[in-house]
Amino acid sequence: MVMTKNNKRYSKARFRVLAFLFVNVIINYMDRSNISVAATAISSDLKLNTVEIGLIFSAFGWTYVSFQIPGGIIIDRLSPRVLYAITLCSWSVVTLLQGIARGFYLLLGLRMATGMFEAPSYPINNRVVSQWFPENERASAIAVYTSGQFIGLAFLTPILALIQKYWGWRGLFISTGLVGITWGFVWYCFYRDPVTDDQLQVKDSNAAEADTQSRKITWKEFKQVLSNRKLWGIYLGQFAVTSTLWFFLTWFPTYLVKYRGFDFLKSGFLSSIPFLAAFAGVILSGLISDYLIKKGISFNKARKTPVIVGLLLSTLIIGANYVSDTTLVILFMTIAFFGNGLASIAWVFVSLLAPKNLIGLTGGVFNFMGGLSSIVVPLVIGYLAKDGSFTSSILFIGILAFAGVLSYLFLVGDVGSSGRYNQDLKLLYDERVS
Repeated sequence: MVMTKNNKRYSKARFRVLAFLFVNVIINYMDRSNISVAATAISSDLKLNTVEIGLIFSAFGWTYVSFQIPGGIIIDRLSPRVLYAITLCSWSVVTLLQGIARGFYLLLGLRMATGMFEAPSYPINNRVVSQWFPENERASAIAVYTSGQFIGLAFLTPILALIQKYWGWRGLFISTGLVGITWGFVWYCFYRDPVTDDQLQVKDSNAAEADTQSRKITWKEFKQVLSNRKLWGIYLGQFAVTSTLWFFLTWFPTYLVKYRGFDFLKSGFLSSIPFLAAFAGVILSGLISDYLIKKGISFNKARKTPVIVGLLLSTLIIGANYVSDTTLVILFMTIAFFGNGLASIAWVFVSLLAPKNLIGLTGGVFNFMGGLSSIVVPLVIGYLAKDGSFTSSILFIGILAFAGVLSYLFLVGDVGSSGRYNQDLKLLYDERVS
């Protein structure tokens, strides 16, 4: 294919879009995880026990999960430019308000509001990538923006710890909220949907079909995305992947400070090491997967291998239960989170396996199932750790990761037999590289 001036301009535009998604994800996860940095101080200031802290950690997930499917429907109707600006500013305002919370119930309610407004974010990301990137480049694009949750937290966690040290936990929420509000306006002012002929011509048929005019979602279509064995395989697999993630987003700093006896500021810097490893994992997953496809390896092996290997590595978190040395504890945590990064490419299966015209709905269900871990994991860990031991909590996370491996092996199976999509995408790829 000859690279024209318009093609070059489009290429620059889509990578600018990818950079915007990257920043969106950083802010998204900053406002999810700031509560974990502040948890020890909040617990002391508001006199909360581990069960109550677990409930506050979990509250985000109650609404985040509940609004996934409605969010998926809205995403198929509204422009990402408008919807993302609204949700970004809304959850950032709520984040700021957490800085003035005076009691358990108000903080609980504000965390629920944060989850509600963040619910559409990842399905919006998936739609934007489906609009701007051809399928054979989509895994790498997903890997890049997903890496924002890891690379952002790797560098932000020590900064958030320093902010709390000098401004307190209330100042931490106020400052992170102001950052998000500012970026929401930036997104609205500078992001644009693909509208020109040169941009539209690179959409594959699957993405184009997902971008049709708004319409009602029928019960038959709901049944379509809820009755497919392969889709259930990726739904359950996503629950397993996000279970490890939510441990790191909620209880990990508390685990280091309260159960391992690390200094607060030291724990902030040590926490960054697993996040950096996860960043490396998610970048490698997309690059390796797309590279394998370009070398003629089947979609089945190219897409599933990083996820399965990553989940297996995540099970090694259990090793932290059997060591006391600080270096070894961080090593097992780093390996586990590196594996979580590898497995985070699982979003690519949504566009690969989703029924026609239902990418948004399928992405909503997929994120709904993954989001259940944001409810279950913080609550279960809070109850398991109430006796002063974290051993059973770490074992719990490792078991869930292994369950994800089984889900991809026996439920997802061979994605090469998933219907018209694999054949259509293979033909599309062959046409583009020729």
